Amino acid sequence: MKIKLNTRGSSMLKNQTITESEYEYDENICMQSVTDLYGRIVEVNEDMIQISGYSRAELVGSCHNIVRHPEMPDVAFEDLWKTLQAGNIWRGIVKNRCKNGDYFWIDETITPVISNGKVTGYHSVQIKPSHRQIAIANGLYKHLHHSYG
Repeated sequence: MKIKLNTRGSSMLKNQTITESEYEYDENICMQSVTDLYGRIVEVNEDMIQISGYSRAELVGSCHNIVRHPEMPDVAFEDLWKTLQAGNIWRGIVKNRCKNGDYFWIDETITPVISNGKVTGYHSVQIKPSHRQIAIANGLYKHLHHSYG
């Protein structure tokens, strides 16, 4: 089933199509991306291209939220940016959206990229989370949506 969503907020793409189909991928997959300080993708590996369904040309230069699933609560990304801007490493379970509307879960670790003593961007490493991690995160995100809209 495909659902057309009109999402709110300037941080997300508008009118995303989503499905209720999970894109399953091998546990040996390791997606990686590098963004600038503003979340624009500057590098992406082949695994990220394959899983997301976007081409390299579509990803590079786009904001990383091109793969953000609308069920991800804003507060999760507020925490992500607060943590990164403080110069710390962020880790979390994230529900992402494929180009075709399917979704995929990631266990994501983001580290600041430092050059000449200054943060110049962020490196994201994304692996497959366990079923338990997904269940916990999914429950939390549903609660946050209910509590915060």
